[in-house]
Amino acid sequence: MLILDGKAVSEARRQALKPRIVSFTEKVGRAPHLVVVIIGDVVASQVYVRNKVKACESVGMKSTKIALPAETTQAELNLLLDRLNADDEVDGVLVQLPLPKHLDEDEVNRRLVAAKDSDGFTFETLGHLWAGQKLVAPCTPQGVMSILEHYKISVAGLNAVVVGRSMIVGKPMGHLLLEANATVTICHSKTKDLRDFTTRADIVVVAAGQRHLLGREDFKQGAIVIDVGMHGSGEGKGLAGDVRFSELEGWAKAATPVPGGVGPMTITTLLENTLWLAERRQKL
Repeated sequence: MLILDGKAVSEARRQALKPRIVSFTEKVGRAPHLVVVIIGDVVASQVYVRNKVKACESVGMKSTKIALPAETTQAELNLLLDRLNADDEVDGVLVQLPLPKHLDEDEVNRRLVAAKDSDGFTFETLGHLWAGQKLVAPCTPQGVMSILEHYKISVAGLNAVVVGRSMIVGKPMGHLLLEANATVTICHSKTKDLRDFTTRADIVVVAAGQRHLLGREDFKQGAIVIDVGMHGSGEGKGLAGDVRFSELEGWAKAATPVPGGVGPMTITTLLENTLWLAERRQKL
């Protein structure tokens, strides 16, 4: 079984970004700039933001973290987004999810301009994606496509199944596979007999959000298995995905491990999206 090493792909792609960032900095007079907005003190979100800031620094990008208290109002958040939209020194903006319950994620996705949408979540960005006029794509599904590209795995003509239908992963994942000429089925919690679909697929992307949901018997022999799940350690359990990876050896053609598979490419895609948007705004 070929292990699809997302960490190695991530490192190779970050190295490829560095000369573009140097060129941008020389031409524009400043480094590409990503602003990350975090609201409240959710520990997992703090860790994610810290990793994103470190990733920017590792390739020569400028990053700014704006930390707001949990009691921040929608009006205050809207004013901040308007200011960032208008700031010519800002190339990309990411609002870390989840938001406190009193804030409206849809309002954020309406407010932030697509030209600075590094995460690929705004309604305008997704509208371009569905119309086949991609600006950027959400980071995790685009990261999956980058891993497949790195390993020269073409999905054209393959029967692809995506397990999960979130706007962050499942739906855009299905669309990107469709754009790459796969025949795509999206399954979800209401799908009857999930295994009937997954065992007929050439490639399965699992983004169900359930630890160790699928194993060897859920895939046909020779399938490509992409595990997007990430479940933290605790209660004596280590990091794990949605797939029982150890069962795939000698059965799957290729698969991503957890950790070290899709996860590293999510942040690297954030960097790529930010740089591409910066270059586009500066007409480089």
